[in-house]
Amino acid sequence: MSDVILFSAALRERSSSAHSSSEGSGFMTDLMKGEGTRDDYVALVAQHWCIYAALEAAAERMRRDPVASVFISDRLTRLPALEADLEFLIGPDWRERIEPLPTTRAYVARIEQVGATWPGGFVAHHYTRYLGDLSGGQFIGRLMQRRFGFETNGIGFYVFDDIADPKAFKDVYREQLDAAPWDAAEQQRVIDEVLLAYRFNTELFEDLGRAKATQVA
Repeated sequence: MSDVILFSAALRERSSSAHSSSEGSGFMTDLMKGEGTRDDYVALVAQHWCIYAALEAAAERMRRDPVASVFISDRLTRLPALEADLEFLIGPDWRERIEPLPTTRAYVARIEQVGATWPGGFVAHHYTRYLGDLSGGQFIGRLMQRRFGFETNGIGFYVFDDIADPKAFKDVYREQLDAAPWDAAEQQRVIDEVLLAYRFNTELFEDLGRAKATQVA
């Protein structure tokens, strides 16, 4: 009897290269190595707010869907933390002072599209963002905390107070992926959408790098 490859394992394997490419972008590499500035970090937080505003609005619409709703947890909600971070980092008028970059606008439009029409596509973006936040995002948060002298203010986005054991949470999430009632064709569509989400992330980092270069010039 041949071994059955679980969907969550296939998804992680198929997206590992795209994940590495996204993490290895010049903008993020500079930020992680200490060559990025506080303003670079603030610019990233601002784009995150735009993305999570769309993702969490989509989650509200998907709460009634029998498949997508399984993955939705209030413990993952990031928008209040992002808004508190932006108020701390920019000031009370932060909403007037941020603007989505071109890739962010395209990313948000895609989340809004699948979040209204396709549960599997919504789950793909949900998975890409939140499991990333619970994995490498934890390291990024601690690094930014040390780099810029933050306490909790400024890095609240990376703090999941309601998830005591991120590994256990991710394990359950992957079990839910394996239990989703998707046939092989739908699983492939979900994988393709995860790859698209990673591409958006990579291109967003490229946008941030270009915006920084323009400001420097």
